Amino acid sequence: MTFRQLLYRYWFFGWLFRDVNRASLLERAAAWRHNQHQARWLPTYLKRWAVVTLLCFGIAALIEHGVGAPVLSAVFYVQAALGFTVNVVASVMLLGLKMLPAPF
Repeated sequence: MTFRQLLYRYWFFGWLFRDVNRASLLERAAAWRHNQHQARWLPTYLKRWAVVTLLCFGIAALIEHGVGAPVLSAVFYVQAALGFTVNVVASVMLLGLKMLPAPF
């Protein structure tokens, strides 16, 4: 596996899950069970993205108030907002896979 693939797998969790909207009913049920089992890794991704989000937000606040460069701080604020969005998506996935019954 290349370094690029490892980096992608370290930060993004989409590769862990299977599509439950394709194939027969039996294969969709198997994919749902697989996804429920793989949901155990989502807290790890939540922690990673939470740390990055907090770091970006802290750096942005430091640059904005300490240095007085609002344009440069906006770059880090945007990164913090994107990290927050990833955390919301992962949280909804985790709750959905742990709390909801199979949709078919």
